[in-house]
Amino acid sequence: MAMTSPLPVRDGVGATRLHVPLEGPWDTVSQYMAERFSHLDPERLLRRFDRGDIVAFNGSSLARDTPLGAEEFVWYYREPPEERDIPFEVEILHQDRDLVVVDKPHFLPTTPGGKYLQNSALVRLRNLLGNPDLTPIHRLDRATAGLLMFSTRPETRGAYQLLFERRQVEKVYEAVSALPADWDAAEPALAGIRFPIVYRNHIEKLRSHVCVRVDPDREPNSETLIELIDFDDRVVHTLLRPHSGKMHQLRVHLSALGAGILNDGFYPDLLPEAPDDFAKPLQLLARELRFVDPLSGAPREFVTHRTLQERP
Repeated sequence: MAMTSPLPVRDGVGATRLHVPLEGPWDTVSQYMAERFSHLDPERLLRRFDRGDIVAFNGSSLARDTPLGAEEFVWYYREPPEERDIPFEVEILHQDRDLVVVDKPHFLPTTPGGKYLQNSALVRLRNLLGNPDLTPIHRLDRATAGLLMFSTRPETRGAYQLLFERRQVEKVYEAVSALPADWDAAEPALAGIRFPIVYRNHIEKLRSHVCVRVDPDREPNSETLIELIDFDDRVVHTLLRPHSGKMHQLRVHLSALGAGILNDGFYPDLLPEAPDDFAKPLQLLARELRFVDPLSGAPREFVTHRTLQERP
C-alpha cells in the first residue's frame, strides 16, 4: 500500500509507519502500541503521545486516549538507539542528477533498521548530500562491501529499479574462501565440479529466520556462475556472476560447494551473535556493475576501489 508519510525525513531518517488494528481487546491506540512494543517503557511511550510525536495520515497528533479504530495507520520517528560507531566511510564514486554510486564498507547496513540508524549508508548519504529523497535502488547485506546505487529523484527512480527487476544489470562479485581439503592444484574444482561452475538451487527466506532455507526438492530459483581468480596454499579467490538475486545467494552457493566465505557467521553454520570484529570482515565484495542507462541509452560501468584483505 503506497502511502506518503505525513512526517518529513529527519536527520536522514524517514518516519516509521505502523498498521493499527481497527478492533481488538484494546480501548485505545496507545494501549495497542504499549502491548505491541512491550519491550519499551509504557510511560515513556505515553509521553510521546502527550508530546504529539505519534501522528495520523493527515499529520494530526494522536492523544493517549485516542480510541482504537480511529486510525488504521500511524507514523512516528524511531527513538535513536545507542549505536556503536562503524568506523568506516562510504566513498562516493559517481554522482549526477539521477544517480549516486558508492563504495560501501563492510559492517555498514544499506538502510536503517534494528540497532542501526545513523550508522547506515542511506542516512549517512542523505545527511552528507542534503537530499532526503535519496533512496537505494538495490541492497547489499550489512556484511558485504562494494558497489551500491542510489536514486536521487523520485521522477526517475522507477526506470532504474526496473533494470534490477528485469535482470538487466550485470553484477560481478568476488569472494575469498578457505582452501577446501580436497583441493587439487592441477585440476581446480569445488565439490568435484571443475571451473567455471554454474550452480543452481532453490532458496527461500523463512519469516523470522536470519538464514535462508535450501529446498533440494524444488525447482531451482537461483543461479550463479563461479570462476576461479587465484589460489594459494591457504585460500581460493573466486569471481561470482549471479543470474538471480536471492537473499544470501552467493554465500549459500559457495557454502554448498564446500567453500564457505571466510568470516561468514551464517553459512555453513549459524554462529552465536557476537559484537562485530572489525578485523575480520566477510570476504565478499560487490565488484562491478554494468547496465545501459534507461534515460540516456548510454552504457554505464562502475568498479569498486576496494579489495579483499584475505585474497592470495
